Amino acid sequence: MKPQLFAHPFSSYCQKVLIALYENGTDFDYLMLDPDHADILAEWQAIWPVKRFPVLKDGSETVMEATTIIEYLMLRHPGPVRLLPADPVEALRARMMDRVFDNYIMTPMQKVVFNAIRPEAERDPYGVIEARAMLDDTYGWLNGVVAETEWAAGDSFTLADCAAAPSLFYADWIHPIPDTLPALRAYRTRLLARPSFARAVDEGRPYRSFFPLGAPNRD
Repeated sequence: MKPQLFAHPFSSYCQKVLIALYENGTDFDYLMLDPDHADILAEWQAIWPVKRFPVLKDGSETVMEATTIIEYLMLRHPGPVRLLPADPVEALRARMMDRVFDNYIMTPMQKVVFNAIRPEAERDPYGVIEARAMLDDTYGWLNGVVAETEWAAGDSFTLADCAAAPSLFYADWIHPIPDTLPALRAYRTRLLARPSFARAVDEGRPYRSFFPLGAPNRD
């Protein structure tokens, strides 16, 4: 039985897992989470009442959280692309960079986006200022990191790049990476050119009108 992924193509964390699946050509069932698939929504909510996605179901195993799903896939459905290096120190660096992208790019990006969805009276302008400041600080640090290597954790594409691709993709929409950080801008371009991420971006393209701050006419 193939693993089943409960996901939506415009979700950044779903794209993170999809990149890993596409990198290794893993055969899976894509269970679309949208109002047109009420049965899938009901199954997903029964599995994970917290109602966050993606969720992977693989026989009797159910796995939540994008990073954990990717590590699970490496164990149970390995492919030609090793997304965690065999060397434990290198693997630790990949995991560290994965957390950097999730916590310091994805999280502040989502804070800005979710703030725009709220009713105006419940918005948090100071929180948005803080989030943008965190993006600026992290952008500057990352520029130095990716100036030294092709990918986020070294010369091989890893779990860290699965996290980097959607986080930088959307973050640059709401808080553009400045021209003064050419290494980070070039890294984002490399990620967009990676076939696995290019496919995920194309699958999410029909939903760009839903982006609350307006999707830019690029990428």
